[in-house]
Amino acid sequence: MRDLNFPRFEFRFKINENKRFIFDEIRKKYVLLTPEEWVRQHVIRFLIHIKGYPKSYINVEKIVKINNMNKRYDIVVFNEKGNIFLLVECKEPGVTINQSVFDQIARYNLSLNAQFLMITNGLNHYYCKLDYEQKKYQFLTDLP
Repeated sequence: MRDLNFPRFEFRFKINENKRFIFDEIRKKYVLLTPEEWVRQHVIRFLIHIKGYPKSYINVEKIVKINNMNKRYDIVVFNEKGNIFLLVECKEPGVTINQSVFDQIARYNLSLNAQFLMITNGLNHYYCKLDYEQKKYQFLTDLP
């Protein structure tokens, strides 16, 4: 897998039936290592080890209902009150972050109402703070 725009982290891998798996410390299991999963695992480590968010506040790949359809978000971080603090959308490094990716996370957030959004392909990261009262968002250079 290629280097990403994150600090260097240590990961656990295993090979099973000629497929490579990476250990997810949130789901507590090995998951198939795809380019998107490589990004997701870096984001998880970034959130825990760099930003200091507790593991117990992080949820990975859960179903959310959008227009009566089941969709799956990548990562959610809750706050101490159990509200969604951060919604993260991960794309593989070859995917350009464009308007359709922003539209996708915006659709998910209609149901989730996160305070902050993060979109990344592992190379480029975008952060937004949402202001529901003013119906505005603000791009940030980093997460709080």
